[in-house]
Amino acid sequence: MRSVELSCPRPWRAFRPSFTANGFSTPAVMAVTVGALLLAGLAPAAAEDLKPWRHGVLEAKSDAGFIMMADQGGFAAKHGLKMDTMQTKAGATVIKALIAGELESVEMGAAEAIVAGARGADIKIIGCSWPGLPQVVLAKAAIKTPEELKGKTIAISAPGSLPDLLARAVLENYKIAESDVKFANLGADLDRYKSLVAGVSDAAVVSNEFVAVMPPEFHVLVQGHAVVPNFIRLCITTTSKVLSERRADAEQFLAAQMEALRFATTHRAETVKLTRDVAGAKADDPRPEFIFDQAIQDKQVDPDLAIPVEKIDWMQAQFVKAGVLPKTVDTAKIVDTDVRAKAAALIGH
Repeated sequence: MRSVELSCPRPWRAFRPSFTANGFSTPAVMAVTVGALLLAGLAPAAAEDLKPWRHGVLEAKSDAGFIMMADQGGFAAKHGLKMDTMQTKAGATVIKALIAGELESVEMGAAEAIVAGARGADIKIIGCSWPGLPQVVLAKAAIKTPEELKGKTIAISAPGSLPDLLARAVLENYKIAESDVKFANLGADLDRYKSLVAGVSDAAVVSNEFVAVMPPEFHVLVQGHAVVPNFIRLCITTTSKVLSERRADAEQFLAAQMEALRFATTHRAETVKLTRDVAGAKADDPRPEFIFDQAIQDKQVDPDLAIPVEKIDWMQAQFVKAGVLPKTVDTAKIVDTDVRAKAAALIGH
């Protein structure tokens, strides 16, 4: 099945590094690519020897340095792959592309992957890159406690999405009935943040990157990881079809991701520079540094790509409770731990 949303022109913004005879990428990211390769002691493979690998991610934000490092840092090339990384605003779009065979893998919200897999889609989680939850609930200064959300409008996203489930978890945690608030379903993080600034909503579930730029009349009402510590943010997902046809390449891809994240988490300057290049952040935008420091401080990123099965079980239970899923399924049906194990062996971990 091919998604209509993906017909030309596509809603993707693609990062397709072109390789010269020396194996380096385009000038916009050349400094980061060369620096990453030299510091990591890697030798990029010749362009003609690289196998194509299409990877989908959500729209580049202030975490782009982590998410794009495998591609733009040369780690995929070192593992024999020419990554074609494409981004989109909606998790639903990227997962449709994966299921339709237009992508070999995606790095997306664990919530969407789990729900799709539990509903019977051909989904295999092969590693979780961001087990930590950076999302927060921002609110007007007048709302001083979560209990004061009663009667207020909260900006979330689609049913079953991370913002939706986090908002409902906050209400449950503070014993607020869902009927006592109004939900505004507003797509991407930036849309939800803008709704708060414009006064359309009183609170919004957004990425913590907005904490670095929010005006003084707003504050962090709730830290997501404090309320739902078992909620996984991002996992790397593929399909059983891809694993059947290109398992060895999938192992190399995951090995590249592991090495890239190890590099990214230990090289602040290079990671921040790549974030600015990819996301187009201005020099005075404090968010790339803020997100890097928060990710390291709170241990949000896992270079080992461990798959926390117990957290996936917990998330499934929450989806059933919220009416997103009719029942839970055996988590073993939607994960493949062997690919990760083989990838770790490839890089000696």
